[in-house]
Formats: sequence, C-alpha cells, structure tokens
Amino acid sequence: MFKTPLFRLSSGLAVIMLLGSCTTVNLPSITDSPTNIRLSGKIVWHDLISDTPEASAAFYSELFGWEFESVGGAFGLGSNSAYSLIRHNGRLIGGMVDQNKLQSSEDISQWMSLMSVDDMVVAIARVQAQGGTLLTPPTELADRGVLAVISDPQGAYIALVETRGGDPYDRVPQNGDFLWNELWSTNVEKASRFYRKVGSYDKEIKVIDDDVTYHLLSDKGTPRVGLLTHPAPDIGDVWVNYIRVADPQAILDRVEELGGEILVPLRQRDVGGQVALISGPSGAGIAIQTWDESMQSAIREQLQ
Repeated sequence: MFKTPLFRLSSGLAVIMLLGSCTTVNLPSITDSPTNIRLSGKIVWHDLISDTPEASAAFYSELFGWEFESVGGAFGLGSNSAYSLIRHNGRLIGGMVDQNKLQSSEDISQWMSLMSVDDMVVAIARVQAQGGTLLTPPTELADRGVLAVISDPQGAYIALVETRGGDPYDRVPQNGDFLWNELWSTNVEKASRFYRKVGSYDKEIKVIDDDVTYHLLSDKGTPRVGLLTHPAPDIGDVWVNYIRVADPQAILDRVEELGGEILVPLRQRDVGGQVALISGPSGAGIAIQTWDESMQSAIREQLQ
C-alpha cells in the first residue's frame, strides 16, 4: 500500500539539522502581521524539506496555485534560495527548505508540522512527563519565535512553536489550503493521552464508522487534530497533512506529469470526503481531500 521511502519520516533529521546552525538562522514570522494570540494545539505551519526545490515549487504551484518567495539570504540561511515562504492567494501557509543547503548525506525530504504551544517550558515538561523525547532544545529563531522538535512515545516527529507575534487566526480552509492534520499511530490511546497534555486540548470525541475509531482532539469547540490506528504500521508512526481540493481526480491526473507519484488512489473516507495520497518530486508525502461545510457543522455539533 505504501512505500516507506516516499514518506521519509523515520529519521526526523531534517529539522534537527536545520537547527544545527541555530545561532545564525532567523526564520521569518508565520503571519504577515502580528495577531498576538496563541491557539495551543493548533497546527500553525508546515515546512517542506526538499532536495528538488525548483521542481517542488513548480509541482505545488501548478497543482494548488501556491506562490514561493525566496527569503533565505535575509534570514541567515546563506543563500537567497535556501528558504522560501509559501503563499496561497497571498496568505502565508508554509515554507520550503532547500535540503541541498543542509549538511546531509541522505535524502531527508519530508513535510514537518509545527504545533502551537502557549508556553514552551511547560510544553517540554509535559512532553517528558508523558514519555516523549526532546530532540532539539527550545531554540530562539528571531521573528518565528521559540521552536523545539520532539517525538511522541511511539516515535512520531513534530515541532512545537511558541510564536513571537502570535498564531494565524482560525478560518475556513479554501481549496488549495492546508485542511487537516492527522496522526497515524500504532497506539492511538497512548498517543491521545500524550497530545491532550502537550497540546492542551480540552475535549476528545471518538467517531466510530465501519469498526474504525477516529479520535478527534479539540479546544474550545474547535477541532484541531485527528488520530487513527496506523493503516501501514511498517512505515512508523507519522503525522499526515491534508490539502483541501474541489476536484481530486483533476489533481491526480497531473501528478505524474509534474514529477510526482500517486501513493494511494482516490477513495472515500470513512470520516467523510474523498481522499488520495500523493508525493511531490522530492518524495515527500501529502494527502488531498474534498470537504464541505456540512461535514464541518456535523463535527462541531458533536463537540458542543
């Protein structure tokens, strides 16, 4: 079903190596203007580490209309092409790191999610108390804020960030935006306990459909992340990111011509919508999914 190298999430080296030169790396803010709010537990940013940055930029630009803005030289990354901001319809949604500018002898191309925390010191204490591992110490990254990379007790990697100017406001994801973030876990119950503490979620609901139990973690009535039993445990526990699309088949029809690969063909999801898994030219895996407002309303009703 899955090919392990296409996810490349087993080593967790990408962000660790990026932070190896943390004294000279000053990453830009994740919002154009300060919001001065923090939404603990929200996935607020996605960074793509790519060994094929030009091909990756072309791939995502063609499929989703994303815009790439090189800013690396201005932020201490040594080259104007080392780091790019990713925008969609002018809004910041993520970044891309040129893996070739890192000191790596292996392919570490992957997507990394950044989860907001109110207080990094408190969050790290919770990580360690719940059996997680701190992979990089909390690191000041100028306008971006304080960042640390952790792994949960089952080995899934994620970055925590205490933003400097605040988190992006909640909004309804548009087609081409990041829609959802989900953990595929070999021990969902343990993972749920871990992330409820680290992300400060105040509620968990379980949706059972066709004997599949989906765990939804929320805060103040807003769904933040999902957890489900790993459909392919041989690739290791992993966070999977979803992009909202209106016509998934039209996207899939172009994936291979643009240098990507279809990992899992289009199918109906038990929790709603049509979904497929693809990888870009670098091999980093990502999901695409349809979504409508009735699905969002149904979920919110369960969270009340």
